[in-house]
Amino acid sequence: MGNATDDAKALLRADRKNYLVCGAFLPVVALVHCLVTWTLPVGLVVSQLMVGALFGVMAWGLGAGRIPTRIMDSAAAVLAILGSTVFVILSGGPDSPYFHVFAALPFLLAMFTPASLLPTLVGGAVTLVAVVVVDVLAGVPARTIVLQLVGFSMLLGLALFGTRTYRRMAEAQRLAHQARLQALEQLAESERRRGDAARERAEVERLVMVGQLAAGVAHEVNNPLAFVKANLCFLEREVEDTHRPLERDELRDVLAETRQGVLRIQQIVTDLKDFSRAGSGGDEARAVLEEAVLEARRLASVRLRERGEVSLALDPGLPEVRLEQRRVVQVLLNLLLNAVDAVELADPSCQAHITVRAWRVEEGVRVEVDDNGPGIPKEVLPRLFEPFFTTKPPGRGTGLGLALCREYVSRAGGSLHAENRPGGGARFVLRLPVAEAPIAALA
Repeated sequence: MGNATDDAKALLRADRKNYLVCGAFLPVVALVHCLVTWTLPVGLVVSQLMVGALFGVMAWGLGAGRIPTRIMDSAAAVLAILGSTVFVILSGGPDSPYFHVFAALPFLLAMFTPASLLPTLVGGAVTLVAVVVVDVLAGVPARTIVLQLVGFSMLLGLALFGTRTYRRMAEAQRLAHQARLQALEQLAESERRRGDAARERAEVERLVMVGQLAAGVAHEVNNPLAFVKANLCFLEREVEDTHRPLERDELRDVLAETRQGVLRIQQIVTDLKDFSRAGSGGDEARAVLEEAVLEARRLASVRLRERGEVSLALDPGLPEVRLEQRRVVQVLLNLLLNAVDAVELADPSCQAHITVRAWRVEEGVRVEVDDNGPGIPKEVLPRLFEPFFTTKPPGRGTGLGLALCREYVSRAGGSLHAENRPGGGARFVLRLPVAEAPIAALA
């Protein structure tokens, strides 16, 4: 609606400008005529000044919006032809050097009023009448008048055809512009939906991973919970036993063990809750890699339990990487859980030994996650990061984890690929670019 109003105002300004140009053009032509002929035909000059003034009044009326544009354009065409007719009559009639202007008038009208056929049609008809009037006043033979009318009529038809062609081209351009706008809107909507779908896939994978972790939470919580329960029973017995004095140091140790057990339970619940909480997408695109590795290992320990261990070999002083902290944790946790699953599915009795190495390289930071599983079959490697592709039994995976991990890393300018270790087992290689220095630090 706003664009249509702006276009209408722009067309109105263009019409007013045309009127003002026409109003100034006729007196200028009269002035040039006087200078060239070195004469001062008063009637010619006065008539052209009056026509110019009328054009100025019409420009004012058009701006006031009192008369429709189509009617005003038709009236302007008639006024221009009347002014030209008077000019031709007063400068020699059919022998005037300006007589040929009648042939150009339909084309001028078509050029100045391309949006409507009416001004050109009305102006062309008045032009034919003007030619007849000029010829009759000069005593031109009827045969010559007819020939002139035929010629001018053909020119009028050509001008009308040009106006119609211009209108069709303008309409085609308008429709093409609308189609482009609609295509852009559809593309934006498609991108929005694609982004929503990607976020939904990420959330599904997050919840699946939380479900996998939750399977081991009960066992992990039971250990410190047994601590707390045993210590509370001990304290209860000691309080009831009035014959034996309670040692202060022993009481301090019992309370310390109880506190550690409670803190461990709290840490497990907090980690799982923080990880399962949907991200807002506003995290800063930088992460401390060492903290992310430690958090991922702590979360993975819920699944590992007594089935294996995660060893770390991180170079000191690693720079921050260009990816959200929670995304780095999610990627590393996914790799750790995949390693645990690979070892467990190959041999449930085998202990998983997972090693995470990280060091600085020229293009950023390189992270390797190695396991002691059976490795990755050659036919599986090319499809490993395809969405919904999984080698796990039904119910054990969605096939989205690795695909999302690669997507997160790629968006940050990094890479993620898998390979088989020469000594056996699988290796996932993660490369992340270094985060840009904060503006405050640069200042």
